[in-house]
Amino acid sequence: MTGRLVVCPTPIGNLEDVTLRVLGALRDATVIACEDTRRTRVLLERYGVSAKLVSYHEHNERARATQLVDRMLAGDVVALVSDAGTPLVSDPGFVLVRACVAAGLAIEVLPGPSAAMSALVASALPSDTWRFVGYLPRKRGELASLFRAPETVVAFESPNRVAASLAALAELDPERPVVICRELTKIHEEIVRGSAAELAARYAEAPPRGEVVLVVGGAPSSEPELAPALDALRRLVAAGAKPRPASSVVASLTGVKANALYRALTGPDDASSKASGP
Repeated sequence: MTGRLVVCPTPIGNLEDVTLRVLGALRDATVIACEDTRRTRVLLERYGVSAKLVSYHEHNERARATQLVDRMLAGDVVALVSDAGTPLVSDPGFVLVRACVAAGLAIEVLPGPSAAMSALVASALPSDTWRFVGYLPRKRGELASLFRAPETVVAFESPNRVAASLAALAELDPERPVVICRELTKIHEEIVRGSAAELAARYAEAPPRGEVVLVVGGAPSSEPELAPALDALRRLVAAGAKPRPASSVVASLTGVKANALYRALTGPDDASSKASGP
C-alpha cells in the first residue's frame, strides 16, 4: 500500500488552538516533517505525542521532498507542519505537495489556524473579495501597484517596515482604511484600526513588536457609478427618447458604458422600458 501526506496546521500562538484531528494525525504519522524540530517538539510534548521528526525547511525542501515521497511510496504516512499556521501559506511545503501530486500520492489537508484568515475577520473590512499576498514587496513601484487593488489586501509585514509601508500607502490614499493585527491569539494580541495617514504617523514613532498582519481596504473604484447615469437615462426615455440612442448620449456624458446602461434599463426590473422598444 502507498502512504499519503497529511498537511497539519498548527497554532499561531496559543497552543490550545490545535485541533483534535491534527493531534490524531500527528500521533498516527510515521514521520512528521517540520520547519524547526525544536518548535514542533514543544507542541508535541504539550499533548503527549511521541513521533519521529525530520526537518523540512526552505533550505532543504527539494532534497527532503524527494526523500519523503520515496517513504510515502513505500507506505509511510507523512505529516507536514510549519512553525505556526497552515503549511504552504508563506511557509515551506509547496515543493512537497507538488511532488506528491506528480507521484500520484494522496494528500489530506486538515483545517486549522491561519493568521491571514484571523486578521481578515478581525479587521471588519470587506471579506467577500480579498487577496493574500504573503509578505509585502520591497520595491516601491510594486508596493504602490498592490495598494491600487480594488479588493481587501491581507499581508504579512516585518515590524521594522510597517511604518514605511504605511507611509507609501498614505502617499497614494491617506484616508484608506488599514488594520494592524499584532500577536494574534497571544497574550499581547492587539488590533489597531485607522487611516493610512494616522497609522503611518503612529508607527513612525514606535514600530510595533512581534508578528504583524496588515489588512488594507480596497482602493476606491475608478469606474463611474451606474445608478446616477441610469436615472438620467430613465428620465430621457420617459420624456420620449429611444433607449439605444439615449444610452449612447448618457454614456458620452458620464463615462458609463452604453451597453451597461442599456442592459440595466431593459433588464427584468424595468419591464416598462422593454415595451417602449429601441
